[in-house]
Amino acid sequence: MTTTTPPTLGANEAAELHTRVRTARITGLLYLGLGVTGMLGFMAIRSQLFVPDDAAATLANLNAHSVLTRFGVALEMGAVIAQTLTALWFYRLFRTVSPFAAAALAVFGLMNAVAIMGSATLLATAASVAADPGSAIAGDPAGTVQLSYVIADHFWSAGTPFFGLWLIPMGHLVLTSGWLPAPLGWTLVVGGAGYLLSAFVAYLLPGADTLAGLLTVPATVGEFWTLGYLIAVGVRRTPAARKEA
Repeated sequence: MTTTTPPTLGANEAAELHTRVRTARITGLLYLGLGVTGMLGFMAIRSQLFVPDDAAATLANLNAHSVLTRFGVALEMGAVIAQTLTALWFYRLFRTVSPFAAAALAVFGLMNAVAIMGSATLLATAASVAADPGSAIAGDPAGTVQLSYVIADHFWSAGTPFFGLWLIPMGHLVLTSGWLPAPLGWTLVVGGAGYLLSAFVAYLLPGADTLAGLLTVPATVGEFWTLGYLIAVGVRRTPAARKEA
């Protein structure tokens, strides 16, 4: 078996590579921040507070766990910031590869941030109503809190297509640049398409939760692979090394 020694880089190329690797790692860390805030806020805390079919129980949970309620709002706000910065840093990383695809990735990511911001606003509204029942609609604090959580959930659902859309140009840029493994690029493209399809399945086939969940599996794999690679490796060193890896 023969090995190929990567060519020695000039000073300018070495500096450019160093900047690209640093940008990639910052992007990966921001992406990790998005994953942590999103999972803790949406999956962990919200599930402890929101009871889908019992408005009175949801209001009671918010009153009994006021600190956790406020922390949930803070995490949603953190997800907005992390999503925004991640989108911008992905653009910074890939803008020289394809300005159009990099801009599309950033725009779709920012649209998803807007959806999360809508959810955060509604969670903050629910927290305010729980603390001050007199501000409830028609004097019904339980109903107002429940409606706020239901609409917040739909903000996340409505943002699903944009989350799928931002993975597709991300995968395209991975494949075009060669800076990350090609199988990762294809996983992102397939994952993005699956996310798009899952959004419509969730609304058109309400009982098909398992199918909708399975459609998002490639995206989840691609996301963790992407952030892990960006943090650990950054980007590959040279076009020759990219082809061999």
